[in-house]
Amino acid sequence: MLSFIKTLLQAAAWPIQAPEPYSAFHILLCAAGIPLAVFLARRLARICLHPRGVLFICGLILAVSELYKQSFLYFIVSQGQYNWWYFPFQLCSVPMYLCLILPLFRHPSHRSTEKRICTFMQDFALLGGVMALAEPSGLMHPYLLLTLHGFLWHFMLIFIGLYCAMTGLGGRTPGDFASMLPLFLACVCMATLINVASHPYGNADMFYISPYYPNGQIVFHQIALTIGTAAGNLLYLAAMVLGGFICHLFLGRLFSRRPG
Repeated sequence: MLSFIKTLLQAAAWPIQAPEPYSAFHILLCAAGIPLAVFLARRLARICLHPRGVLFICGLILAVSELYKQSFLYFIVSQGQYNWWYFPFQLCSVPMYLCLILPLFRHPSHRSTEKRICTFMQDFALLGGVMALAEPSGLMHPYLLLTLHGFLWHFMLIFIGLYCAMTGLGGRTPGDFASMLPLFLACVCMATLINVASHPYGNADMFYISPYYPNGQIVFHQIALTIGTAAGNLLYLAAMVLGGFICHLFLGRLFSRRPG
């Protein structure tokens, strides 16, 4: 079975020259994918009677695609060595887990927890999707399917964020954003734990807040070199919260009423 999986992965390992950010490949793919994500979110928000089911299906799609990515990286790219850099717990990975556990909170007594989860996805899935597509160097690989995976993943994040807003599952008010922040902080703590626990085995950098080297994100790398890694990480987290809050206010104003 293992050899069969390796054979399939090898057959799909179509090499390409890694595309450049803002190349025709990047621009045309975004020009097709982003409007499609917006259209599908709007369409499904209007016609679907089971929005939680839609999000769960999104989680399944993301999980299957992540399984493919991890297998490809392990067997083809790293030749049987696990690269902790690609451990799936970045900000853009969290919506996959949240979509999958969302059905656990469908009871009326869990509505507040469900709302916090959907508010997180509404704000941070949209933020992560937009920012990764705006600066896509981390999505570009010398393999076609691996590169397409990164783009399609972030198109899906845009869909999830907008869908949570359009269906009214996500919160609208600043208070809703504040009540969601403990979930964000819990994810930050888990990312830090992974970074520290895996350090003897690799260079995990979940949420890009590793305590062992400066932030690798554009702009924030230079800031961390100037003010130090710890201070740079705190500033980066503050910027993430600010970005999420801006998305929250924007979506709250854009979709101020629940769909009828």
